Amino acid sequence: MTKAVIAATGLFTPEQSISNAELVAAYNAYAQQFNIDHAAEILEGDVAELTPSSVEFIEKASGIRSRFVVDKAGILDPARMTPHIPERGNDDLSLMAEMAVAAARQAIAAWGKPVSEIGAVLCAASNMPRPYPALSIEVQQALGIDGFAFDMNVACSSATFGIKTAADFIASGSVKAVLMVNPEICSAHLNFRDRDSHFIFGDVATAVIVEAEDQAVGGWEILGTRLKTVMSNNIRNNFGFLNRAALPTGKAEPVVDGATDKLFVQQGRKVFKDVVPMVSEMIIDHAADLGVDPAPLKRLWLHQANINMNQFIGRKVLGREPTPEENVIILDDYANTSSAGSIIAFHLHQDGMEPGDTGLICSFGAGYSAGTVFVRKR
Repeated sequence: MTKAVIAATGLFTPEQSISNAELVAAYNAYAQQFNIDHAAEILEGDVAELTPSSVEFIEKASGIRSRFVVDKAGILDPARMTPHIPERGNDDLSLMAEMAVAAARQAIAAWGKPVSEIGAVLCAASNMPRPYPALSIEVQQALGIDGFAFDMNVACSSATFGIKTAADFIASGSVKAVLMVNPEICSAHLNFRDRDSHFIFGDVATAVIVEAEDQAVGGWEILGTRLKTVMSNNIRNNFGFLNRAALPTGKAEPVVDGATDKLFVQQGRKVFKDVVPMVSEMIIDHAADLGVDPAPLKRLWLHQANINMNQFIGRKVLGREPTPEENVIILDDYANTSSAGSIIAFHLHQDGMEPGDTGLICSFGAGYSAGTVFVRKR
């Protein structure tokens, strides 16, 4: 069986960003108007008064300071509080495909080989713009790649599941190289009217080229991959095509506004309590099975959801307090970018790594789902 190598990565970052101060100002303006409009119901106890958000609350709860987004104006409009993303024609490249193609072209340029050597395209992300045609096929066409393509969704763990899938295709001899893309417009499924989560997500796209070891130059040897899922409703999004079929008689179209379960919903404290020990144990067990001592790992590229989760996992895995160079944090600038977070960290922070150095790409999130990918610098 042929071993797989992470040969190159790419990153697309939107031009617009939102600071915590800007986000708080928009949310507080919305909350103030809501409280005014519902003063009578609040007084009667029928409606809960909205509490203001603050920069201090956001940074303490998450470590996030800003986030990149595809549309800033719509999010910061207290009367709208969602990005404005006009629909494109069927024959035009979709926005998510455009983002994925930009990240992919950067990865392909770094790889330095023709796209004719790529045999498969995977789009691994938490939300797709439509059920079909697959976004991956749109990306495949835009890049002029032959072979096959398909979409996969394991929420925040999608990228590690994608790397595992690509590595298995390489091992089986199905293809010699796989392009995996992770476009995320998380701002479109985030409820910016929810104080507990309005700050969490940002938008971005990443790309990874996984290649057969016998034809790769440099890159990162994939020492082992492991996946895990455990059913949980503590992170959920109920939006889908069946919403329309569930409408009561007399209703014709689904109404998302006000239906908070059709957007991102989580029980943050429960997620922390469940996921952190599960992921820490998974990493340590996987390392043991591979014969890798986790203590001297040179770099941890973890999913970027919450700084407190990452710090806890880092201490548990390394058995000590990690340095900032060892436990990479990029969520202060990017926020949570779902599947793309660990890949952003990996793409941006490979400095100081020498041949033979070992690191870990790890993701975890809704499902619950988790994936570990141990890599060694070639």
